[in-house]
Amino acid sequence: MAISILAAGSSEALADNQIIERPEFKSQTGLFDIDALQALGRVSSPVVSPDGKKILFGISYESVEQNKSNNELYVVNTDASGLTRLTETAQSENGAVWFDNGNKIAFLAAVDGKQQLWVMNSDGSNRQQVSKLEKGVEAFVISPDESKIILVSTIKFERTPQDIYPDLPLANAHIVDDLMYKHWDEWVTDIPHPFIADFNGSEITNIHDIMEGELFEAPMRPFGGAESIAWSPDSKKVVYVSRKKTGLEYSISTDSNLYLYDVANGTTENLTEGMNGYDTNPAFSPDGKSLAWLSMEHDGYESDKNRIFLLDLNTGVKTDLTADWDYTVDEIAWTPDSKSLWFIAPHQGVTPIFKINVKSKKITTEAEGIWDYTSLSPISNDVLISMRHSMLYPNEIVKISKGNVEQLTFTNKEIFDQLTLPTVEKRLFTTTDGKQMTTWVVLPPNFDKNKKYPAILYCQGGPQQAVSQMWSYRWNFNLMASNGYIVIAPNRRGLPGFGTEWNAQISKDYPGQNMRDYLTAVDNMKVEPYVDETKIGAVGASYGGFSVYWLAGNHDNRFACLIAHAGIFNMEAQYLETEEMWFANWDMGGAPWEKDNAAAQRTFEMSPHKFVDKWTAPILITHGEYDFRILASQGMMAFNAARLRGVPAEMVIFPDENHWILKPQNAILWQRVFFRWLDHWLK
Repeated sequence: MAISILAAGSSEALADNQIIERPEFKSQTGLFDIDALQALGRVSSPVVSPDGKKILFGISYESVEQNKSNNELYVVNTDASGLTRLTETAQSENGAVWFDNGNKIAFLAAVDGKQQLWVMNSDGSNRQQVSKLEKGVEAFVISPDESKIILVSTIKFERTPQDIYPDLPLANAHIVDDLMYKHWDEWVTDIPHPFIADFNGSEITNIHDIMEGELFEAPMRPFGGAESIAWSPDSKKVVYVSRKKTGLEYSISTDSNLYLYDVANGTTENLTEGMNGYDTNPAFSPDGKSLAWLSMEHDGYESDKNRIFLLDLNTGVKTDLTADWDYTVDEIAWTPDSKSLWFIAPHQGVTPIFKINVKSKKITTEAEGIWDYTSLSPISNDVLISMRHSMLYPNEIVKISKGNVEQLTFTNKEIFDQLTLPTVEKRLFTTTDGKQMTTWVVLPPNFDKNKKYPAILYCQGGPQQAVSQMWSYRWNFNLMASNGYIVIAPNRRGLPGFGTEWNAQISKDYPGQNMRDYLTAVDNMKVEPYVDETKIGAVGASYGGFSVYWLAGNHDNRFACLIAHAGIFNMEAQYLETEEMWFANWDMGGAPWEKDNAAAQRTFEMSPHKFVDKWTAPILITHGEYDFRILASQGMMAFNAARLRGVPAEMVIFPDENHWILKPQNAILWQRVFFRWLDHWLK
């Protein structure tokens, strides 16, 4: 299917609203508060120039008045000098990369509400719009020889009433005959496809869909982007990620594959046929001899161990490089000599950077500490650019060289220089089954062990997402502790970074050992003389919201109040309301009607709504109505149950938010309600 090219605006067209600049911030309290959180610059997407001397990256700021954020492009030298702003517009510039030997930059920016491809000189001058695609551009990847480009745009997927009944031009309905008709926060009306085009640096021509006639998405929704596409070094072939399934088959499977597209003859080959789980993040070695990617083993298990696989492109032999390494991998990048891969992986409560030799499979730790690292942009075989954050600080760019880490950007230094910050401690607690559990404890600023403090148990979502040195603009531990609370953040069962057994244990055991792990963390902390055991709350979102609902009926008076965001309250309803059925089948064990399925029946028998008769603690419930993973009806059921039981409760529904709270004013409202509720019941 060809994309129609329609005029989307001139190269000079900019949004009419005011440019969002870095806000002036003067702390009124000397502590990290909501105003400080909103004032932070958000650093993203560092990319090293071809000569290894400069870093292209983004910084976004939010405007409460405009209720939006804006991302601008910057460069800084790899020796930390020469920080320069390249763009100054009222629209966000995203996905920026170097080309033309670093003399030019390509990026995405919106025109009339649709992202299009733009180019400019490396100093920000001569900005020009390149694409005018009717449905916009979601991502792009330029070929190594810069003669071609892959553009990700969308094609029509859903039938409309007018397709069936053209005499009803004003009819408005979704006509559904199979599953996966909605996903995360959208009705599936269009799906992404990779389009290949000729590219000369200032225009694109000869656009065509490399999956023409295939109603499968590539990259995969909702998170897939440019990392799902890889050009071979000779620019003759493209590898892309797709799960070539639709409807019911799509909804129960995570079996994606890597497809090799030959540019010259237009043929496509499945490189991972017979590999049944997620296959993602393809990366050709610089010498063109190998392809590396991340691969999960089991179909339907989205939190399986991500292995680093290697394909020898000459022999066809596939090798699991991490077969003897018991941790899951998040990101990979080749060294320029093609002998090793940098990678990022959760490990024992933090997320370091590692390197693996592809022949010996020897793994070395390249950057660690009380940080989480994210993104990989190599300069040489021993030096790369990354970002790091912690529970106290958001992302900044760093240079890593043979174990040495140098911070290159200090975007928010002026803000943090005004503040007294909390203290983060790592504790080990013995669980009810005799294992050691890493728990992060965040103590308020100016902590005094002779005083008593209220405490918050943080329940992680996912359910299999790391509680490492995470930084969140919603569940922000710095903000919680700076409001006078001790934060208890356990790495309970089901979290990555502690081996595959620890990570996998939670599946089909939602109300089991991980809940006992939570209570273990609380019980170990409440005996501390500085913790007020009568003023402990529990908070969480998604699976963390499920955890709060379940603990509400099973906490033996440990908690004085609760907060659940986007949580699962009724497991039977959730099974039939959610869209990604592979998740429900794997984690719940099966369907409610499978009466002989012991795992599934235990899941539904232990659903949080079955314990409402034991609810006593006041509960705040928040939810977004565009959340199609966990419908807002789950929160409404929980709120209604609490009030019918006479339990103090409050509910905040966001009609224009999804699983997260993203709009600035909604985010501020959420934080204010969050702390108003905690302060009322715990202070």
